[in-house]
Amino acid sequence: MNARFFKPVAAALSALLLTAAVHAQPAATPAMTFAPPQNVLQLTANGQVEVQQDLLTLSLSTSREGADAASVQAELRKALDAALAQIKSAAQPGQMDVRTGDFSIHPRYGRDNKISGWQGRAELILEGRDFARITQAAARASSMTIGNVSFGLSREQRAKVEGEAQALAIERFKARAAEIVKAFGFAGYTLRDVTVSSDDAGFQPRMYGAAKAGMAMAADAPVPVEPGKSVVQVTVSGSVQAR
Repeated sequence: MNARFFKPVAAALSALLLTAAVHAQPAATPAMTFAPPQNVLQLTANGQVEVQQDLLTLSLSTSREGADAASVQAELRKALDAALAQIKSAAQPGQMDVRTGDFSIHPRYGRDNKISGWQGRAELILEGRDFARITQAAARASSMTIGNVSFGLSREQRAKVEGEAQALAIERFKARAAEIVKAFGFAGYTLRDVTVSSDDAGFQPRMYGAAKAGMAMAADAPVPVEPGKSVVQVTVSGSVQAR
């Protein structure tokens, strides 16, 4: 047999194999469709609890200027060490914790856009639940002045109040769900999904006299501040299936 005979046979076999492969392909599975859920209600309920703020955060700060960065840093360190020596003995975990805050030095530029000197700032932070201890310690730090006073909630207080607000929000969610499904003529409901979130809004404390002006206090004179209250809110959102 010659080559001219094999060419038509090879072409025919190729076409036959291709046809068989096409017919061997499985039939496409029709896409499955799901009916959207029926009688589903989206609900949100809040629980709020107002509580006295029990955590005081008080910052002391001082600023220095000089011809060079090294001298400014040395002066800031001296003031910080002096303040720590005056108040560190009063520190007590949870009641008054002491930590350093901002410590920064940067150049000061003149009209010719050249460095004309250096200035820096150091900060010391007192935080805790013993307000009297903190304010008296702040008054003893003669090398620094009060920079800021703020109040908040301790971890223990926050956990307690959030639990109360959450229980209130859940009860309101359940009551609202039952009320709405009943109004639509259903006997009850099942919970589909739910999310819980919390936040709190704090009111700023009042500051008086030298504390408000950022001035140094007289020795051993406590800083006159008045704490405020926080409103802790827990939000419960989710959907229920009426049945």
